[in-house]
Amino acid sequence: MRPRVRPGAPDLPAGRQVRRLYDDATETWWFSVVDIVQALIQQPDQRTARKYWNKLKQRLGEEGSQLVTNCHQLKIPAYDGKMRLTDVAKAETLLRLVQSVPSPKAEPIIRRTAEAKVGYERIVNGRPFLALDHARDLWRKHGRSEKWIQQRMMGQETRNKLLGRKIFRPNTSKA
Repeated sequence: MRPRVRPGAPDLPAGRQVRRLYDDATETWWFSVVDIVQALIQQPDQRTARKYWNKLKQRLGEEGSQLVTNCHQLKIPAYDGKMRLTDVAKAETLLRLVQSVPSPKAEPIIRRTAEAKVGYERIVNGRPFLALDHARDLWRKHGRSEKWIQQRMMGQETRNKLLGRKIFRPNTSKA
């Protein structure tokens, strides 16, 4: 696997820089675990965050958690510019890790990721009407009017027609 650094992945809130790699072969983002932990515990010093992660990793290993097993080491650019081995994980593993760190920053990340996962599963499973209903409910919860919601849905449909895209494709492949 020869991942490469690729800009453009979403960062965590509060302007924290998260080192990340994109593996073209598997089309997977790998995120630095220490950077995520540093953002969660709101620690400006990376050494403290690294020590926190090492202790957490030790405790999770003693509990028999698969989180530690799912973390890998890849060489990514360190803050001093050198390529160093760093613990990295996929987004799914990071979500579980975030749940293990007691932090007020963890709850919004967990909630947003869970909502995104539910929406993605509905689209992939060929039930786009559920994703659309979920979007409508979310917009209502945010105080949007029915007129605004209808215009938004029509705008999306018009844009997709103009671009010739089909967003919701039922999964018809048989395994």
